[in-house]
Amino acid sequence: MSFARLQRRLRGAYLITVALSGAAVSVTSATERPARIVSLNMCTDELVLRLADPARIASVTWLSQDPRNANIAEAARLIPANHGLAEEVLGFKPDLVVAGAYTTRATVSLLRRVGITVKEFGVPRNLAEMKAQIAKMAEVLGEPERGQALLAGIERRLQALAARRVERPLRAIVLRPSGFTVGRGSLVDEILARAGLVNIAAELGVESYGQIALETVALGRADILILNETPDGPPSLAHEVLHHPVIERLGDRLKLVALPSRFWTCAGPSVLDAIELLVRAVEEKS
Repeated sequence: MSFARLQRRLRGAYLITVALSGAAVSVTSATERPARIVSLNMCTDELVLRLADPARIASVTWLSQDPRNANIAEAARLIPANHGLAEEVLGFKPDLVVAGAYTTRATVSLLRRVGITVKEFGVPRNLAEMKAQIAKMAEVLGEPERGQALLAGIERRLQALAARRVERPLRAIVLRPSGFTVGRGSLVDEILARAGLVNIAAELGVESYGQIALETVALGRADILILNETPDGPPSLAHEVLHHPVIERLGDRLKLVALPSRFWTCAGPSVLDAIELLVRAVEEKS
């Protein structure tokens, strides 16, 4: 047997031993409120941080500790970070792991094979699905009352924002890095509607996410152009389109709104910040 193969077998045996010890914790805690929660997705991070006591959170992802990407980075920095690796997760000896439905697939598979309790959360396509996901997370964490309080606060704020909508909807289009926009069947589409905006991309037949030419943006008779930006982010070719001379010239006849991507990257309370920012833009333009 080669030395490299022996190394792999020893490493595998070590991981199984650690995993089984972690699985035992998961089984004995199945009927109790989880006390060592690990999150493997930036969006589940945010909900866990909003709903659970910090003492019960064993780890969140490193992405949530960056204020350019995350809405509550300050709270996340008080929690140990993970990079979605199975070895890291097992070292925290979790009794509950929450993950996104489309991320860290290999890690989730391994954790389930060794008996760790894993709950997955998808990507909400509208506010109703967002609210349902918050309620589900609160139930999983054993915090139904906090979940109800969070949802009640969201509903109150939505009603207050609805009262500020203007009678004549303005026309708007979202421009993201690499020339992507957001059409119908998406959470962003509903955010625009809630702010009193007609989504031009939806009118053009864009489903969910798709690319759009700058010529279309220029000729789309928009009142507001929403630039999806990451403040202080590193320069990249993808972001160059947001600073194209055509976009700068459009600012002479329509309102440009820079909306931080963290407001609507994840479906949570911060989407209300996106709606409020857009409502304010509509008020200024009307």
